[in-house]
Amino acid sequence: MDLLKKPAADSAEERPEGRPGPAPAPLLPYLAAAAVLTGLYFLYSWVQYDHFRTPSWDLGIFGQSVRSYAEFRLPVSDIKGPGFPILGDHFSPVTALLAPLYWIWSSPVSLLFAQAALFAASAVVVGRTAQEVLGSRAAGLALTAAYGLSWGLQEAVKSDFHEIAFAVPLLALTCRALILGRWTAAVAWSVPLVLVKEDMGLTVAMVGVVLVVKGQRALGAALAGFGATAFALTVLVLIPAASKLGQYDYWSKIEKTGSGAETSFAQLVSDALSSGERWEMVLFLFAITGFLALRSPLALLVLPTLGWRFVSQDPNHWGMHWHYSAVLMPVAFLALVDGIRAARTSPRPWLAAYGKVAVAASVAVSLTLAANLPLRDLLKPETYAADVRADQARAAVAAVPAGASVEADVPLLAHLTAGHRVFWVGTSKGATPDYLALDLRGWGQPLTDPVATATQLHPEASYEIVHRSEGFAVLRKK
Repeated sequence: MDLLKKPAADSAEERPEGRPGPAPAPLLPYLAAAAVLTGLYFLYSWVQYDHFRTPSWDLGIFGQSVRSYAEFRLPVSDIKGPGFPILGDHFSPVTALLAPLYWIWSSPVSLLFAQAALFAASAVVVGRTAQEVLGSRAAGLALTAAYGLSWGLQEAVKSDFHEIAFAVPLLALTCRALILGRWTAAVAWSVPLVLVKEDMGLTVAMVGVVLVVKGQRALGAALAGFGATAFALTVLVLIPAASKLGQYDYWSKIEKTGSGAETSFAQLVSDALSSGERWEMVLFLFAITGFLALRSPLALLVLPTLGWRFVSQDPNHWGMHWHYSAVLMPVAFLALVDGIRAARTSPRPWLAAYGKVAVAASVAVSLTLAANLPLRDLLKPETYAADVRADQARAAVAAVPAGASVEADVPLLAHLTAGHRVFWVGTSKGATPDYLALDLRGWGQPLTDPVATATQLHPEASYEIVHRSEGFAVLRKK
């Protein structure tokens, strides 16, 4: 089957009057693909959660904030600090949409399922758009698989839940509208991005720039102004107003190095341009599209995210790990679709010929990379094997009575948030929790005297050990 059968023109704005647009792609095959992807993403997340392999405190933080919404309270995360208003950290009110799910399934695991479904839904948008524009179901399903297994999404699944789960399908729908020339729809899908995270305002502004490039100058200028204003409003007004610090704390990621030293503008530029890890991330971003995404103006939408990551002094932002690249995946793959469309009509024979094999090249690169990405662990029996450390962690969680306040280390945080008031070790200043749940191996060196550690953390109280194993200790306030 020809992967690149020539389709009809893409929109009323771009085709001769009266000529039909692209035939709608059938939904059922893509829903089936989405069901498979949802299962894979959620299975990985569930196994990671059940085996206490949570990589950071974020799942616990989002569990607390969504629980706040579900209980009709202002969103707070005690893990960030007692009564910490989460909208003073990142501006992500979109997570309130998960409150009804929390009424049904009061567990942070429900957030992992929601993220899996949102990522998979974006694959439906990417695949159906590819079929409609390229005129081939084989191309659509092939790119659905390549996109669903892309490194940005897999690393985001590995990183547990984050608010960007909502941005991924919204960006896919925005790019689809841009490709099909549906300008009003592009605006409508992009505007809600400002409620996902504060930096998304810059991406919305860039959607406006793309609209200008596409000839929609007034609409594009208005959207660009809205996005830039939303970004400024959130980081300069809304977040500082909600924060106990009275400022947007993440400026420090740019202004200071990990050692706390001030960073000059010249150093920012020098570091950004000379960092191999940053450029490696960009290389792999476009390699999964056979570099043909660079022929589409949609590729401009990656610049705001790449921009703040390049100037950040936090090494976690630079490479291919964590969740930061998930928002780049729908842009890259739909820019590829747009790039193939442009290459097909190129007067350069070599480019037109490359356009005919670009889908196969993208799939080959994506599947090759997938062999060394997180979901491969689902094929390993040891992934599901009983784990002594997980059993010890489970026993530690069970030793904390329901409803008690508890200060815990990272491996236990998310497992405690549904039924307890939870603090993170070291950030509970101003509160004296009923219990401490300590990871005896998570402090750089084994903790041999948990009671002494408890005294250091809370000299105002006295604690006694009520549960101890090789890996964890639970202490109760006397």
